[in-house]
Amino acid sequence: MSPTMRDGRQANSERRRRRVATAIKNATRNGTPISVSAIARQAGVDRTFLYRHRDLFEPVHAAEREPRAQDSAGGSPVSRASLQADLANAQARNTRLSARIQQLEKRLSQALGAQAWHESGLKDPADIDELQRKITRLEQHNVELSSALEEARADLDAAGATDRDLTRALNQRG
Repeated sequence: MSPTMRDGRQANSERRRRRVATAIKNATRNGTPISVSAIARQAGVDRTFLYRHRDLFEPVHAAEREPRAQDSAGGSPVSRASLQADLANAQARNTRLSARIQQLEKRLSQALGAQAWHESGLKDPADIDELQRKITRLEQHNVELSSALEEARADLDAAGATDRDLTRALNQRG
């Protein structure tokens, strides 16, 4: 490649680089959406030009991440920190509202359950503590009856064995 051609290519590349830098500045100043495609289109270059030149590509992405200079109403400037604070506040409010919704759903469920019970005509539910005590007494009684049954079975088995022995003794004498 001749020095003249090389100088021409470098000059062309430098002009395109200046157009990209100008496009980034204009987009940032005007508050227009910033993306690789938008900057490439505004500068009149191919997107691959930006991807090949990291020193141009990174400022595009940095400008893309920055909030616009003015809010949508054209009022005061909006900073990244203020937007992050607003986001954190909104997330905290969402968490509080979700907890409150769950609390209200639980209360509504209890109220609807009590209303359905009342409308069913069934009598009021018995005291839960009394029912638990009754269950405990019945379980103890069940254990006592099971023990008595086992003793009765053991006595019956012993009586059966004695009866067999006596019958065998009678048959042998006989």
